[in-house]
Amino acid sequence: MLRKLPQTLRAFSTQAFGEISAQQRPKLVDSFNREHTYLRISITERCNLRCQYCMPLEGVDLTSKPELLTTREILQLAEIFARQGVNKIRLTGGEPLINKDIVHLVEKLKDLDGIETVALTTNGVTLSRHLPDLINAGLDNVNISLDTLVPKKFEFIGRRPAATLSKVLKGIRAAVDSPLQSIKLNTVIMKGVNEDELCDFVSLTKEDRISVRFLEFMPFSGNAWSQRKFIPYQAQIEMIEEHFGKLLRHDDEHSSTSMNYSVDGHVGSIGFISSMSRNFCGGCNRLRLTHDGNLKVCLFGKDEVSLRDILRDEDSTSLSSEKEEELVNIIGAAVRRKNFSHGGVEEIKREMKRPMILIGG
Repeated sequence: MLRKLPQTLRAFSTQAFGEISAQQRPKLVDSFNREHTYLRISITERCNLRCQYCMPLEGVDLTSKPELLTTREILQLAEIFARQGVNKIRLTGGEPLINKDIVHLVEKLKDLDGIETVALTTNGVTLSRHLPDLINAGLDNVNISLDTLVPKKFEFIGRRPAATLSKVLKGIRAAVDSPLQSIKLNTVIMKGVNEDELCDFVSLTKEDRISVRFLEFMPFSGNAWSQRKFIPYQAQIEMIEEHFGKLLRHDDEHSSTSMNYSVDGHVGSIGFISSMSRNFCGGCNRLRLTHDGNLKVCLFGKDEVSLRDILRDEDSTSLSSEKEEELVNIIGAAVRRKNFSHGGVEEIKREMKRPMILIGG
């Protein structure tokens, strides 16, 4: 049986939370005393690219519409997480800009009591078109996935026309010129594919307030991961320093997924996300909600728990206090079961049941 929350916590009502400070909110703390304040929500499994490291060559079977979280359900669950101390929400996919309710979601999430930051991870293809409305709705930060600056490579990696790259670059420029607080590029480095562009990406930080983050190639179901394509972050740093000289190390937050640096004289910064060679699990503060309503407490973990099914086990347009308490208990129990760190490459390859696109980037 799941352990119940103390009676004092169960007594909190929606109205009461509006009068409680962030310090007084109940917290999602695991058995290693890590407080979870960051929720990533996948709002679609659909995407207008077919990136090799994210989607299997044969594609994926799309989830039937009744099994997907509705916009209302996303907001209901987000509010529950906010009451448990989550203060940052990132919308992911698939490609989240495909979701017709994206602007509405940003606006309503930003209005939730306790939510300080609403962010978006996108491939950037339609970003320039959506950005003004997203900013007006309250979007704070954007991460843009881009793995090459070469049109033909873009076509190879993304399995879409090379000309699409120009749309992504237009979106990046629009973000840089906007009032957004943070603009990050996420670049997966694969040996024999794009490691020769490391320095080209670093050069983007010379005059623009961009943080380029280089991700180690990670194994997911159907992405043909192999050691031959893997380049550890240390080797990436060596290649960059051969060209730019010694990098300047930043002081990172404890929960940062990235080891951050900059080139002397550059406006922007670079970072290295070393999931495979040097994990950052000790400071993890992140939880994930999949498009079909499953809670994942670890990106690489096989365990998931359906919040959708619990949410729908009630014939009502609003949540009863009993149903909300059940969800809070289930979420808290899942967080407490979270392992200290994920396994090694072989364990991840063996246990990963979803491709990245069905987890949420």
